[in-house]
Amino acid sequence: MSTEVDYYELLGVDRSADGATIKSAYRKLAMQHHPDKNGGCKENEAKFKAISEAYECLKDPQKRAAYDRFGKAAFQNGGGGFHQAGADFEGFADIFESIFGMAGRQGPRGPQRGADLRYDLEISLENAFHGKSTEVTIDVSAPCGACAGTGAKSGAGVRACNTCGGMGKVRAQQGFFMVERTCPTCHGMGEVIADPCGVCFGEGRVDKQKTLSVTIPAGVDEGTRIRLSGEGECGPRGAPCGDLYIFLHVARHPIFEREGTTLYCRAPISFTTAALGGSIEVPGLDKQRHEIRIPAGIQSGKQLRQRGAGMPVLNGRGTGDLVIQIEVETPTKLSSKQKALLEEFRATETGEECPQSRGFFEKLKGMWSD
Repeated sequence: MSTEVDYYELLGVDRSADGATIKSAYRKLAMQHHPDKNGGCKENEAKFKAISEAYECLKDPQKRAAYDRFGKAAFQNGGGGFHQAGADFEGFADIFESIFGMAGRQGPRGPQRGADLRYDLEISLENAFHGKSTEVTIDVSAPCGACAGTGAKSGAGVRACNTCGGMGKVRAQQGFFMVERTCPTCHGMGEVIADPCGVCFGEGRVDKQKTLSVTIPAGVDEGTRIRLSGEGECGPRGAPCGDLYIFLHVARHPIFEREGTTLYCRAPISFTTAALGGSIEVPGLDKQRHEIRIPAGIQSGKQLRQRGAGMPVLNGRGTGDLVIQIEVETPTKLSSKQKALLEEFRATETGEECPQSRGFFEKLKGMWSD
């Protein structure tokens, strides 16, 4: 009676090893036992197939979880392990197809599309206003150049999978139901590579670094997502690539704050300008100087709006507004002459100059009289 070889022991890794450790261990062993490097030795060929089988299981989180719980029984046709571990979504879908008479997929699933990737990019508020062209560098899987993405050594072919007969699916009887699931041998492709590529070990893809150009349109905001079609992970053995999503993050600006297309700016003014009125100049993100008229008697917290000086509308027409929030600044350093002038002014105050202050203290007097 043969003893089942543990996948973790086969690859020489702990059961707690992460994906990168498992991948590194597999590649090292695959290079060591590849048939091309061992003169067609049957023992090394069997070892190579065994470690490839182990890696195919452990690199997939769902398959690994099922293996950790039930061992190889999780992948045997009709085995109780599969039933106890629970069928994957495809298996449940096929159950409902059997109940309602829906036609199942007849052909092999084939290589699956590559995974989508995310890249977080920080830009300045000026970049968000004007737009920008930039480059990003990412680590991604790409088609293997040695086998042109086929996964097979040059000149070598593929054969139909013996387990599923080329269908990419196997059936298991579960009580009253006939459940279909992905073939554990060919992983839904319906075919097996007879002589895997020595560079990518049959995956048809290798890790590489590439630089991409990204065009950021004017008006983007925090969390805006830019999609680069086909620039994600390469699918195995010639399958389509996933997409790359660029998530934008706008850095805090030292002067302006943003809400949608509206820009906000706090502007401190002297108490004399607040009392007598005047004007101030505020530079906008549009690189224009905007003259803001200050009405006489303006109070702290008052907002003045400059139409059309805010953020541009993303992928549209029009521009938001620039809102200036006034903050009246009390002088902290006065010359003797300035103090004398202010004392002279205070001597002429009647209370009518500051109605809010007068009203507040009149209310207090009413409380004291009670």
